[in-house]
Amino acid sequence: MDIKDLKLLIKLVTETDITEFEMDNSDEKIIIKRGHKPEFVTYAAPAVQQYAAPGYQAAPAPAAAAAPVAAAAPAVEAGDTLNSPIVGTFYAAPGPEAAAYVSVGQVVEKGQVLCIVEAMKLMNEIEAECKCKIVKICKENAQAVEYGDPLFVIQKL
Repeated sequence: MDIKDLKLLIKLVTETDITEFEMDNSDEKIIIKRGHKPEFVTYAAPAVQQYAAPGYQAAPAPAAAAAPVAAAAPAVEAGDTLNSPIVGTFYAAPGPEAAAYVSVGQVVEKGQVLCIVEAMKLMNEIEAECKCKIVKICKENAQAVEYGDPLFVIQKL
């Protein structure tokens, strides 16, 4: 494609609502993109001012209020995460007095029960999808979990 045809193609794309155009043939590949990638802007909430009635001495503001707006992200464990497939309650053992299904450092086989997630009085056994080693247990016993919450960090073997 010569430069004259390319300029004409760009002009046609800019005169329409098209944001991306792609053409591919045996000799050439042309991609034309318009616009910008979406920007994500975050704002901090304004500081809350405390007012006191006359004759009343307000308590000093807690030290946590002076903390920076952006908190450091928690360290990510090496390995894959096994996430909750449903909303419910995480149980590490089959009963209150029973031993936990798995512990950190344990190697488990494919299909072995790792925990239970109770949802609407139904006990759903969460099984290992492959042979792996348990690196971290992310939830405490009887803790509520949401869909997609990490339950375990595993290392595939």
